[in-house]
Amino acid sequence: MSASISQRSLHRLPALDAVRVIGALAVIGHHVGFATGVNTGSGPWAGFFARLDIGVAIFFVLSGFLLYRPYAHAQATASRRPGAGRYLWRRAMRILPAYWVAVVVCLLAMPRDEAVTGADWTRHFTLTQIYEPNKLRDGLSQTWSLATEVAFYLLLPLLALALSSRRRAGRPLLILGCAAAVTGTWVALMGLGVLSLGLHTMWLPAYGLWFGAGMALATIHAALRNDYAPRWRFLDDLGAAPLACWAAAAAVLAIATTPIAGPRDLAEPTAAEFGLKMLLYAVFSVLLVLPIAFGPHTRTKAVLSSGTAHWLGTVSYGLFLWHPFALEWILVIGDIPDFNGDTLDVYLLTVAGGLLLAAVSYYVVERPFQRLSHRWPRPPRPRITESQRPVVAASAAS
Repeated sequence: MSASISQRSLHRLPALDAVRVIGALAVIGHHVGFATGVNTGSGPWAGFFARLDIGVAIFFVLSGFLLYRPYAHAQATASRRPGAGRYLWRRAMRILPAYWVAVVVCLLAMPRDEAVTGADWTRHFTLTQIYEPNKLRDGLSQTWSLATEVAFYLLLPLLALALSSRRRAGRPLLILGCAAAVTGTWVALMGLGVLSLGLHTMWLPAYGLWFGAGMALATIHAALRNDYAPRWRFLDDLGAAPLACWAAAAAVLAIATTPIAGPRDLAEPTAAEFGLKMLLYAVFSVLLVLPIAFGPHTRTKAVLSSGTAHWLGTVSYGLFLWHPFALEWILVIGDIPDFNGDTLDVYLLTVAGGLLLAAVSYYVVERPFQRLSHRWPRPPRPRITESQRPVVAASAAS
């Protein structure tokens, strides 16, 4: 495999920054819709706002794609896999410092929070708040998805190792099939009453299909960029037609807004409703990501790669962390009753406040720790091939 192909196949995909923004804005819309009561009403937008939790599916599919992509690239080019220690260190520096700051502020400064216990601090600092019922504190309810995602981060090197010995031609279908089997089994156990629909819908196996869909896309992407697996070439063709993909995604979302995907409020869905929701959200997220990750460079990708989109993508993690804090204070300062506010006004104020706090989080906390993550551990030394050894020896002798 030539070096030029290897470098070309792992180039950055800047337009995906916009996908992070879409996911964050969708999650904010879901939370604002619930806080202002539009989710549970009978208005024309009730179903739409209720299903904006689809932003979580977008995040999970994108994480599966982006984080597994270096492993897929290594398998496609027969090159060294990313080191587990370095990968986990960088993930920790990317996620934990800003998260811990948000935990401290929310546990100390939320206006309507109850007395905080030592167990609350321990659970939230260790991202184990989802493993007991009703332990998410005010301002940190959205962190259930972060706890689930961190579980995926920890498992990914082992998954990559397990998949490294499989035939590369069938690897995407293997990944997708195993992921669907994990989620399907989990949903079946909930349907049988073995698992709880209130607690176990937050655990990683429930979302295996979403992460697996992203991993399968990463495997196909690496295959196409390294000039094999031509049977997947149709995905590049679909990538050249973003409007068609996004129209299909909109149709899937429209189906999900109906009661077949479960209740619109916090009432527990049935196992069948939850499983259908997982499937619909997975299809939507794949259709959203596909035209941005696959296909030729288009005007759409150029717009989504703009400086504004890049900056918003850069601070999107902080926006995810801080928007509930901003929302809560907006409701308190504005003296807005629960489930009875102007949804659009509250949404715009929450986005503005969340972006302000996200910018502070990025420049004060996230960026310094990301720089630290690149300085330690030391980058791996380049492997010396047999053809290079005589040259090295001769140079040392001289």
